[in-house]
Amino acid sequence: MLRQYELVEKVLEYDPDADEAMLNRAYVYTVQKHGTQKRASGDPYFSHPVEVAGLMTDLKLDMATIITALLHDTVEDTLATIEDIEAHFGPEVARLVDGVTKLSKIEAMPENERAAENLRKFLLAMSEDIRVLLVKLADRLHNMRTLHFIKSPEKRQRIARETMDIYAPLAERVGMYEYMHEMQALAFCELEPEAHATIANRLDQLRSQDGGQVDAIALTMKQRLAEAGLKVEVYGREKHPFSIWHKMAERHVSFEQVTDIMAFRVLTESEGDCYQALGILHTTWQFLPGRFKDYISTPKSNGYRSLHTSLMYENSMRVEVQIRTREMHRTNEFGLAAHWAYKQGDRPDGEVGWLRDLIEIVDASHDAEELLEHTRMAIYQDRIFAFTPKGALFQLPKGATAVDFAFAVHTNLGMQTAGVKINGRHMPLRTPLANGDVVEIIKNPHASPQLSWLSFVVTGKARAAIRRAVRMKERAEVAEIGSKLFDEIAARVPARIGKKAIRAAVERLGMEEPDDLMYAIGAAKIADREVMEALVPGCTAGIEEDEHWERRESAISIRGLTPGVAFDLAPCCHPVPGDRIVGIRRKGETVLVHAIDCLMLASGVDSDWIDLAWGNQSSGATGQLSVTIYDRLGTLAEMAGIFAQNKANIITLMQAHIDHPFVTYDVEVEVQDVGHLNRIVSALRASDAVAQAERQ
Repeated sequence: MLRQYELVEKVLEYDPDADEAMLNRAYVYTVQKHGTQKRASGDPYFSHPVEVAGLMTDLKLDMATIITALLHDTVEDTLATIEDIEAHFGPEVARLVDGVTKLSKIEAMPENERAAENLRKFLLAMSEDIRVLLVKLADRLHNMRTLHFIKSPEKRQRIARETMDIYAPLAERVGMYEYMHEMQALAFCELEPEAHATIANRLDQLRSQDGGQVDAIALTMKQRLAEAGLKVEVYGREKHPFSIWHKMAERHVSFEQVTDIMAFRVLTESEGDCYQALGILHTTWQFLPGRFKDYISTPKSNGYRSLHTSLMYENSMRVEVQIRTREMHRTNEFGLAAHWAYKQGDRPDGEVGWLRDLIEIVDASHDAEELLEHTRMAIYQDRIFAFTPKGALFQLPKGATAVDFAFAVHTNLGMQTAGVKINGRHMPLRTPLANGDVVEIIKNPHASPQLSWLSFVVTGKARAAIRRAVRMKERAEVAEIGSKLFDEIAARVPARIGKKAIRAAVERLGMEEPDDLMYAIGAAKIADREVMEALVPGCTAGIEEDEHWERRESAISIRGLTPGVAFDLAPCCHPVPGDRIVGIRRKGETVLVHAIDCLMLASGVDSDWIDLAWGNQSSGATGQLSVTIYDRLGTLAEMAGIFAQNKANIITLMQAHIDHPFVTYDVEVEVQDVGHLNRIVSALRASDAVAQAERQ
């Protein structure tokens, strides 16, 4: 553990103007507040914040960040408050400490909700000042270094999994690869101890058989580059056990088949030297096609810059080589933190694009599971590059589609996506993008995200925005049904109901807006009697609890509402416009629309029935038919032709059974209304190829 004077000296080395008295005060404050608290290792608890502060000094961060590291656990684990911190160390430190501190109220939540709420608060604080992230990453790194002292295997596993899923990818996203590699190595050792031990043993064997080969290869490369007049540093290393394990799992290969276990770094004086060194290496040893990446001309979103190539060295040994300048190397190892040496006077930028995307995800996520799911999607980084028609570059995860691209450009563009051209050709929205694709989004101001998009989008930002839009649409349409039912309820009370009475009723029911009431009525979350009593207190006195309420004579129109959102069409009878319909309303569920003659209606005898109508000029639904054709050559094509002649699109066609010489198919078909469906049935029955056609 760093002693007080050692910590102060480390800060003064790179910042001679630092407030030494405040640093000393912060050190003493954390020691006093944590007092006799102990860590699982038996060390005094204050050793942890002191070590975290030491990690921050290694990055040469400003004094406010160092003090935040010293104090980051005081509010969570001692009697200190944010107000105390502000009084002693100022508003900037208090704001940073609050960003890192976990909310005390989340301790009573279930594990997944607690993790999600903690992550939500952390991301929001990080968006205002990314130094919050730097302290949190150092905090997690030191906790991982001492993870083995925790006795509970379940707790160790949980912390290691959270580190692997959240914090290591976050370290990668800000380019702190040194932190990322160590977190992954420590988490991997805990999560997959057998795999870690096996790979470590194999590496030990290779090392014992190596005979200094890594150093020899590095020296040969350095000599070859020096002969060309380049001043470089070259050093080799083995890949980390986790990196090897990940490659084995990704490529489905054994340890022996991972041929690029050794990797070499070439550090040059300038950017031009990087490309010159690349040319020399490629002309000296065989280059492996498809393994070259230029992250200098096209940096990763976290600022990472380097040339990557793979060479076939002597004796058919394959090695990876990374070529970069010394400045690039420092940035690549410590990422955004490398830019913030105090002497440069720089301040963190919380408005980097990927971080704004995370904040949108926080706003759009509905619950704990969604937040964790969307965030994991957003921070993992196996990327492809795609361009707008004007040449703007966007990085996306592998497997991303045109819809993901649209939301990456701008949320509003994603919301209005109606089609796409990829490399000038119209393509389906679900088409996965490839590196270098030029993507033109066709938008329509009247378009809206579809629930089906969730089956193919891969980015957290797109998924969160789509779910939010679908929820808002569902709420609006359910509230529209509720407002029509409200008119019916209001007609029963012995008073004329105006806006003032509605506002009073909303207040009595503990709601905020009239829309909340309409939604509750539409979703059957509130009984008619409760609404009447809220509108006119006492008006239901003397009325029996189970007394049947007469519905109004005019049916409620569902025209303009979206199937699958405000209501669902019953799969048992597949009603289409023109059928007489009723709705079954159950608490917390969407209205289920049945044809009036559906046999399944008997199962809803205890439910709330609503008299529904399609509304004028309603059109478009799915009809379901059972068609029996003769089992001979060409009859299936003739049946399909009848659908085409009647301008009906087949959605699904499934063989139900064969009873030679007949074959029966279940067919789902798009129709305009019941008249359209009846014409199709008549045409099928008139065909010599069809033995029987019935609507199901």
